[in-house]
Amino acid sequence: MTDIPAPRAAAVPTGPVEGLYTHSAALRRHAERLRADADGLDWRGPQADEFRDRLEALAARCVTAADALARSAAQLDRH
Repeated sequence: MTDIPAPRAAAVPTGPVEGLYTHSAALRRHAERLRADADGLDWRGPQADEFRDRLEALAARCVTAADALARSAAQLDRH
């Protein structure tokens, strides 16, 4: 399992575009942690496989949302 995350940095996004990119990056990191945790499990068997599948599905949804936020930020930045 992962360690407790470090406290958030004091830097705050300066505008909506930066905020969207920041949230996108956070979702990508979350997906990476979910996948790493799933890979690190010593638990075996059908229930473990189902749990890993659910973690992978959640990680995939995080990446999908991160992609959408990044696209929104890029569109907002162009206007």
